[in-house]
This record gives sequence, C-alpha cells and structure tokens, in this order.
Amino acid sequence: MGGIQAWQATLISGGLMILFLFVGEDLLHVLGLNVQSFAVGGSIVIFLLGLEMVLGHEIFKADADAKSGTFVPIAFPIIAGSGTLTTIMSLKANYGEWYILGGIVINLVVVYIVLRMLNLIERALGKNGLTAVRKFFGVILLAIAVKIFSANLAMFGK
Repeated sequence: MGGIQAWQATLISGGLMILFLFVGEDLLHVLGLNVQSFAVGGSIVIFLLGLEMVLGHEIFKADADAKSGTFVPIAFPIIAGSGTLTTIMSLKANYGEWYILGGIVINLVVVYIVLRMLNLIERALGKNGLTAVRKFFGVILLAIAVKIFSANLAMFGK
C-alpha cells in the first residue's frame, strides 16, 4: 500500500471528523477563526494536492517516516479535510448529531475498504490506468478547491 496504513488512516480521519462534529466550531473560535477562513485555507491545500496530481510534481514532500504520510496528507486533508469538516459542522444545522455520526461511520467503512484494496486497484488499472485516474481526480480536486474557495471567499463580504 505504499506506506499507507489503512486502519490508522481511517481511525485518525474518523477521530478528526468526530472531534469536529462535537467541538469544531468552538475549536475554530478559540483559534480566532471562522468556518469560512478554515474552508478557504483548506481549499488552498486541496488545490495544491490537485495540482500535484495533475502535473506530476511533488509539492508535499514525502517524509522518511511512512507513518507520518498516513496522517498528512492522507488522513488530513484528503480524507478529513476542510471540505469534510466544514460539511460536518454545516450538517449540524439540519440534522441531529447521532445521524451525522452514523454517516461518518458509514463513510469510514467505505474509506477503509478502499484503502485496503489499493494494491488490487493498482494491479487492475496498471501504470497507465493509475496515471489517468490520478490526473482525472486531480482535476476533480482542483474543481472542488475552487468551489470551496469561491463560496467561502464570497462569505467574507457578508
């Protein structure tokens, strides 16, 4: 799996999501931030990750310690990034915490299964297939980053 510890990445991501579900807004306020600032900052990181995938140039340097790669950039910001954490906090306005927690658990089961199957996916797609998928999802990440950035930047004027 290229140094990605599926169970560890899933647990760290889940912990971040659950933490933000219950104390996210308070944590941001302690830091003097609002949800929009967090989302804009996170969108820049997502944009850089998307550029890295599309251009094939390493922006986030790999650490010699493979376990640190499980946390950054896998668990945060890819799995539990600003978009995910902002969405979790936004969902609280319309849904109960237990429903959101159930959604987080279902999401984490899917994430774990995909992370565990990375070797199988890699073999099935081959080198050229992986390159195509990486570039495609890099463009998707770029589009998501631009959407998050523009939507939250517009909120600063309000």
